[in-house]
Amino acid sequence: MPTPSASSPGRSGPTRSGPTPSGAARSGAARFGKVLIANRGEIAVRVIRTCRDLGITSVAVYSELDRRSLHVRLADEAFALGGDTAAQSYLRTDAVLEAVERSGADAVHPGYGFLSENTDFARAVTARGVAFVGPPPAAIEIMGDKVSSRLAAQNAGVPGVPGTTAFLTSPEEVVAFGEAHGWPVAVKAAFGGGGRGMRVVHVPGEAAAALESARSEALKGFGRDECYVERYLPWPRHIEMQVFADDHGHCVWMGERDCSAQRRHQKLVEESPAPALATGTRQAMGDAAVKVATACGYVNAGTVEFLYENGEFFFLEMNTRLQVEHPVTEMVTGIDLVAEQLRVAAGEPLSFTQDEVRAAARGHAIEVRINAEDPRGGRFLPSPGRIETLTVPQGPGVRWDGGYEGGDEVSPHFDNLVGKLIVWAPDRVTAIARMTRALGELRVDGVATTTPALAAIMAHPDFAAAAHSTTWVQDALDLSSLGAPGGAIQAGAGAGAGAGAEGPLVRRNVEVEVNGRRYAVSLWVPDVASPGVAGAGPAAARPRRPGTAAGAGAGTPGLGGGTVVAPMQGTIVRVLVEVGAEVRAGDPVCVLEAMKMENSIAAERAGTVTEVRVTPGQSVGPGDILALIM
Repeated sequence: MPTPSASSPGRSGPTRSGPTPSGAARSGAARFGKVLIANRGEIAVRVIRTCRDLGITSVAVYSELDRRSLHVRLADEAFALGGDTAAQSYLRTDAVLEAVERSGADAVHPGYGFLSENTDFARAVTARGVAFVGPPPAAIEIMGDKVSSRLAAQNAGVPGVPGTTAFLTSPEEVVAFGEAHGWPVAVKAAFGGGGRGMRVVHVPGEAAAALESARSEALKGFGRDECYVERYLPWPRHIEMQVFADDHGHCVWMGERDCSAQRRHQKLVEESPAPALATGTRQAMGDAAVKVATACGYVNAGTVEFLYENGEFFFLEMNTRLQVEHPVTEMVTGIDLVAEQLRVAAGEPLSFTQDEVRAAARGHAIEVRINAEDPRGGRFLPSPGRIETLTVPQGPGVRWDGGYEGGDEVSPHFDNLVGKLIVWAPDRVTAIARMTRALGELRVDGVATTTPALAAIMAHPDFAAAAHSTTWVQDALDLSSLGAPGGAIQAGAGAGAGAGAEGPLVRRNVEVEVNGRRYAVSLWVPDVASPGVAGAGPAAARPRRPGTAAGAGAGTPGLGGGTVVAPMQGTIVRVLVEVGAEVRAGDPVCVLEAMKMENSIAAERAGTVTEVRVTPGQSVGPGDILALIM
């Protein structure tokens, strides 16, 4: 049985004396001498730390904007991909594969998102004789495509939510499905996850805009824009099963996670075990998950997702990768899933059996996602900017998996996950209390975060009673009284922090790049205090890119009822009005893309559009005027 204990930030959670002794994990994973992590942020940091535990050299890759990010600072080696955006860097298979070859890595861990479910990338990696830490390309091809995964689940005898089994080619197909199966329906990206590329269509007239928006968001986030449509359940719970399989014919399910507290179809809170779930239903879901994984020849870690409503569950999709919420499973079972991924990718059998996992599971774990978003009024607007202060909670049963430190910049070009706060306790009531305490200790200054909304969820009787659903946050949770989450610190605060050495010269640690490879060196330079001195430490002031501001996106108020302004930094995707158009209060004026999400910017008053100051593709900053209404 694992013995949960206090966990300092970045540690893997409770220790265990169960079926995965550290020596066993080391013996398999040690076959890899060097692992390249084809990702960024929190998940890259997570993988790097397990590599270090196992004595494996870690290799980071980075965009220009991530040159000084935490995952680059922690890795043993780092290689530049070039470019600023995901499309120019982390989604460039040629650049990532070049880094694999130049680093001499013998394994690639894709993390989640980006190329993690890209069949062509997985095949290109294995074709070079390098291990892909994930499922075989054939399994990704079947399950990474949500349409083919639905067919595979049906063939395995696992029913899914009614939907199409072909990619959409026109909005008329969405309308035809809605008329046949009832409204609302959901248009969803076929390649990807995390709620991105999903749009709910309530009436036929919304189909065209929803399909266009879903395709646009999916292309930016996953490099593919294919979509399908399925029935939209009005009040379901989202419950998923963690599965793990090896090359030796073993496949087990490691318990479930309830991920029902969501906003914009993206998870806010995950917990294990799922509350108010009958033992028989849990077992049936676990058996179904194993059937789905076995049917496609799955190997390594994966997650089979279900929707549960009125005592029935339906197959939703399979994520062929490590999930964002994997720490709650680790906290309950005591098993390091990343270490197990490396073992299995090295050809070792699973280090535990189904019975051992069932016997080891203990207590209750909850994870919340600390995103750089302003949740006031339930809007959850992206809030890029510089994190001035980051103080994470500690104490019994508390874990922090973060991708940033104080002084780091949250870029509008990437996902806005700052970190994940996870707690473990002997029971759910204590876990909720512990999470409430931990959220109260967490301090993030400089950007707005989801922390106040998460605290409101923990305090709500619906959550305590497990009476919430995937639509509960947007339909029932009142966030109108939330205060400003996080402080907007003036740019340049803290400038001049330096080494403080005596004499005319001081030692500065700097990063240099030679032929695309990053090196850390020390220089003796004149003692001139200047913001952004390389190597001055994560809390030192850093230069701000043009057009950004501390606390950007924290909910910029309108300049007046008839002035439509950008609430955050981003790029205009679509302009929905023209001069002379009549609009009502709440009508969308344009769509702004920031942090891989599309945000509809609405009119605050009714009137006539007298001026439109932006065009599609234009970059804007917080407070920029988009349109005028008289």
